Parts: sequence; C-alpha cells; structure tokens
Amino acid sequence: MKTFYKIFLILFVLFIGFNFYAIDWRAGFFDEENTKFIFSLSSGILGIIVVYILHTWSKLAEKK
Repeated sequence: MKTFYKIFLILFVLFIGFNFYAIDWRAGFFDEENTKFIFSLSSGILGIIVVYILHTWSKLAEKK
C-alpha cells in the first residue's frame, strides 16, 4: 500500500475513533445532538472504502 493511502487510512480511522468517543450513547443514536457525529462517522467509513477501492485499482494498473 502506498504511503499516500496509508496516511488517509490513518486519518479516517482517527476520525472514526473520535466520533465514537464523542457520541452521547445515553441520548440515543439518532438524537439531534448526535447527528453531526453520525454524519462524520459515516463519511469516515465511506473514506476507508474509497481508499481500499483506489488501492485495488492501483494494483490492477500495475499488473497490466
């Protein structure tokens, strides 16, 4: 995995960890106070998926 992908992977994992810590679990998952953390958490998960897709595409390009 290239260094570029590793940096973004680490950043997305840190964002996800922070958002899990910041969510108020007693208030409820879909509470109005938690929506900003839920959106940020989902964008971090989506970012990790995109990093793995880009990594796979770069490996496919190297084989050709």
